[in-house]
Amino acid sequence: MILAIDIGNTHMVLGCIRESDNKVLRHIQMSTNKIETYHEYAAEISRILALEKIDPMEFKGCLISSVVPSVTHVVAEAVKLLTGEDARILGEGVEVGLELDMNGIPASAIAGDLLATAVAAKAEYPLPALIIDIGTATTMTAVSSKGIYLGGCILPGPGTALKGLIADTSLLPAVDFVAPDRAIAKDTVNAIRSGIVYGSAGQIDGLLDRFTDELSVIEGSKVSPTVLATGGMGRLIAPFCRHKIIVDNELLLKGLGIIWKLNRK
Repeated sequence: MILAIDIGNTHMVLGCIRESDNKVLRHIQMSTNKIETYHEYAAEISRILALEKIDPMEFKGCLISSVVPSVTHVVAEAVKLLTGEDARILGEGVEVGLELDMNGIPASAIAGDLLATAVAAKAEYPLPALIIDIGTATTMTAVSSKGIYLGGCILPGPGTALKGLIADTSLLPAVDFVAPDRAIAKDTVNAIRSGIVYGSAGQIDGLLDRFTDELSVIEGSKVSPTVLATGGMGRLIAPFCRHKIIVDNELLLKGLGIIWKLNRK
């Protein structure tokens, strides 16, 4: 079994992956804490694995994707303490098996989570594909019909937008992420929910239209790309988009599993 870890700004996801068929057996989420030591992370991960009845010594390797550099090697040390295995870190000489069209920018300069989702999309879905990762930041990336990573865009995630709205206004209350019953809200709380949920969905729809237009130019004919959504907020926002979107919350972990196999020797 392989341990795949994705370290995000707000949350960290641990995936227990069966190496033979790349199946995600467990999908565990925990908070990203920038001040914890590797002993504290090891203790926390150990307790979580114990709850799931998983022996850390079952892991034969670990691959980490991270957008929080200060936490990356701390978690790697925690993994070493728990499993006895050295964790590989995506971007540090790790082959991803993906051709890039990024004006000469190497794979090591691209966020590991973007590469991992692209790798999984190429392996498991019809191409071309557009991948939306909705979390603290929302990213959208494109993979061509030939499996080439073309780039993408970054914008504030729904939670980040909500925090900014509340922080910079005096009278607006904090709200939870409950789907609004209508766009034309009748009270302040639902007006905020409507703006965040439908506004985020509208942003994504607009970007999907633009990405599809540009992708059609690149491909030389009109295309209807596979659209995939993942990330902490993907399941909430995707149903409110007008485009057909497949939600796959294990996309990134499956990509890490594929990359692990490519580099295991």
